Amino acid sequence: MNQSESPRSADGSTPDHDPRLFPRVTAYRFRRGTLRPGQQRNWEEHWPTYGRNVADEVIDPQAMFGRVAPLIVEIGSGTGTSTAAMAAEEPEVDVIAVEVYQPGLAQLLGMILREGLENVRMIRGDGVDVLTNMITPASLTGVRVFFPDPWPKARHHKRRLLQSGTFALISSRLRPGGVLHVATDHADYADWIAETGDAEPSLERLDATTGDGHVPFSLKRPVTKFEGKGLQEERAINEFLWRRRD
Repeated sequence: MNQSESPRSADGSTPDHDPRLFPRVTAYRFRRGTLRPGQQRNWEEHWPTYGRNVADEVIDPQAMFGRVAPLIVEIGSGTGTSTAAMAAEEPEVDVIAVEVYQPGLAQLLGMILREGLENVRMIRGDGVDVLTNMITPASLTGVRVFFPDPWPKARHHKRRLLQSGTFALISSRLRPGGVLHVATDHADYADWIAETGDAEPSLERLDATTGDGHVPFSLKRPVTKFEGKGLQEERAINEFLWRRRD
């Protein structure tokens, strides 16, 4: 298969041309990109093992990871730097990284292979679609949303990922005591996130510094290249934690 061709799924469809991979209105700006030759080889050989496309099929985490363990979904994993680093620090926790950008997933796949991270799997698609159709209610120990697209123009605010309905959806997928961890460096979006998250009655805010002893996974994030650029520009990093009420 040459690099211009797209692998076909078991049913004969072409995954890269599946419209569900590129939702028209989404919390992510779609960025076109091609895979480097090594990434393409990894994708063709290893994606069926470590990843899948969004589908109307509820996942079985035990079958996916081969064990029963606390499960975290990271929405918008980007290039996977945080995903891989945090997974390496917590091998006892399983992580599903959700992202629409294929080159980002390919980079994460490379880190999984190089570092032997057997506790990471990937789903290519929109996070809301994945949570709605593929994740069982009350099954997650945690959800991570790091630096979602702020859609800064007022007319685009409806495209922001973290709306009231999304908070309710995330909460429904968390088990009682499960925690949502959010980080943003956009001041206006931080205000929006705080107000909207606090309005969700099934969630209670925790101290983002300590977690109030209620967070069943690590809160330590590596400083990514993206975050480092924001810090150089003196943009404040706002972090939020919400716990699903028992």
